[in-house]
Amino acid sequence: MGRMQGIKFKVVGLRLTLMVWVLLIFSNSGLGQDSSLNLPQNKKADTVSDPSTINANDLITDKVQSLAQGLSGKVRGPQVDSFISPNKKRIRLVTIGNIVGYGGTMIGLYATWYKDYPQSNFHFFNDNKEWLQVDKVGHMYSAYIESKGSMEMWRWAGLSRKQRIWIGGLSGAAYQTVIETLDGFSSEWGWSWGDFTANALGSGLLISQELLWDEQRIDLKFSFHKKSYGEPMLNARADSVYGKSFLSRMLKDYNGQTYWLSANIKSFFPKSNVPNWLNIAVGYGAEGMFGANENKWKDVMGNKYDRTDIERYRQWYIAPDINLTKIKTKSKFVKAALFFFNSFKFPAPSIGISKKGVEFNWIHF
Repeated sequence: MGRMQGIKFKVVGLRLTLMVWVLLIFSNSGLGQDSSLNLPQNKKADTVSDPSTINANDLITDKVQSLAQGLSGKVRGPQVDSFISPNKKRIRLVTIGNIVGYGGTMIGLYATWYKDYPQSNFHFFNDNKEWLQVDKVGHMYSAYIESKGSMEMWRWAGLSRKQRIWIGGLSGAAYQTVIETLDGFSSEWGWSWGDFTANALGSGLLISQELLWDEQRIDLKFSFHKKSYGEPMLNARADSVYGKSFLSRMLKDYNGQTYWLSANIKSFFPKSNVPNWLNIAVGYGAEGMFGANENKWKDVMGNKYDRTDIERYRQWYIAPDINLTKIKTKSKFVKAALFFFNSFKFPAPSIGISKKGVEFNWIHF
């Protein structure tokens, strides 16, 4: 149970960091935009008196416009980046936002959790068999989302393509490594190489796609549905381990979580007639888990329970999805909101496959 509580605060810390980025998105223009820019037809960069204070579109020269026509009106990130100068004010703002947001989260995390548990020398903890690895996929997701948000902030600040990819892309793994280090000094847990590897894979998914395609053709997404376990004993166990509120269950109940790899069809088949916002998603989840390794536990009174009759098993899903960032809008607020909510799988019908057989879900949350 203690391990589960630690996971809760890890995820809370990651979500708080993401919310800091979202607040910065809402308070400033241009963040979360596609790497392709809609170029003005009659605007020249040399007409701008102060390039550090204007939109990136104003920095596009006639040479880039000619290139854009050859690319059917779309300019990929590398061509545009070479004409965009770093904005020192925005760089300072992004730097301060990261320091304050993440630093504050870590201070709060330590004050509300780690300091109340006994410390020890740095040590390792092998939790690779726990929760049917749903928690490891969760680490990948969190690192990916953090890296994506950070990269878009550095794009807005005007860093070059490679700078924003590597600095932003490694942010997720770096942020979570700090948390893993704190775990390593806590006697209740320990450094988990499985968690560290999952964090690196999450950041690696973002970095590799940016280097290869200059865009995220495959997004990591999350969905959740609150479960009722039918029996009073199981519901009491779920309340004890996962919490009672919807938010607590969403963060902690691995039985109700699904993680998705959502691929944009148009990005892979540009000549097809499918809408550019349509994705196809493959999901992973698990069922029947009332403990990290097995369904045996003790309650607060010391009573023992053995529910090994409940089978623990993995589930795979396939479902349509929507890439919200492909929806056209002139509103910067709406664009930022779409960027944020694109971190979550759009509710849609799904087909599930597991050792129990094939199931059809009319709406999968």
